[in-house]
Amino acid sequence: MATTTAKRKLVVCGGNGFLGSRICKAAVARDWEVESISRSGEPNWPSISSHTSAPAWSKSVTWTSANILHPSTYRSSLENATAVVHSMGILLEADYKGVVSGQESPISGLRRAFSATKKGSSTNPLESEGIEPGESDGQITYELMNRDSALVLAKAASDAGAKTFAYISAAAGAPILPARYINTKREAEASITANFPSMRSLFLRPGFLYDSSRGFTMPMAAVTYGGFVVNSLTGGNLTWLMGAGGSKPLKADLVAEAVVEGIADEAVKGPVEVQEIESLANRAWRRGML
Repeated sequence: MATTTAKRKLVVCGGNGFLGSRICKAAVARDWEVESISRSGEPNWPSISSHTSAPAWSKSVTWTSANILHPSTYRSSLENATAVVHSMGILLEADYKGVVSGQESPISGLRRAFSATKKGSSTNPLESEGIEPGESDGQITYELMNRDSALVLAKAASDAGAKTFAYISAAAGAPILPARYINTKREAEASITANFPSMRSLFLRPGFLYDSSRGFTMPMAAVTYGGFVVNSLTGGNLTWLMGAGGSKPLKADLVAEAVVEGIADEAVKGPVEVQEIESLANRAWRRGML
């Protein structure tokens, strides 16, 4: 009697974003069942890609609107999920953005942005059914989005029986960013590893992501690549100073392919650095050419 292999189901939280949408596309290409979870549902295609309207592959994705901080809004989406991806986070907090845009005093804004710590969720994300911002003004902080939202999602994924959890982390911080940006990502990695040992976890650590559909990323990638070359010539000894600026920039599609390839390969787990990300993506593309 013939047997059939169950179709993989991938749930991507933040699937309507710049990288998340590409992860969905890569999974659809493998004929996986794919569901995206985000506040707004389907992407605003011109803002994340070269498409002015929904591309054909997107019709194979279930675009669900939900709040990642409240698992009750997406628990049903996690049913029968093979793997879950956290592809959400913030690069700049509101007070830092306020300084850059001139809407907030540089002194007060930068003092708050570069403070040693801020509150994440108002309750322990590992003991709560849902969390809320802990800052008195409701600010979305690194602690809340980079760390606590990932812990809430990991707990919900584990409870639903997901075997694999992929977290989009980062290669390093940057001199222009508060140290809390990378610290909260590393804290998320450590906590997920410690609290969910039965779930295979992957922590993708790319550097700067670029794509021609986002024109402003191209010159930034060129500058970052220059930093990568200089850092490489020193044997990586400038990483402490340059942060992600000393890591090789990667095309967003490449990272997306690596995420899906890593999920498919049960031998991949733990931190996945830039070189391994490239290796996984190249393996995926070679397979696709066969």
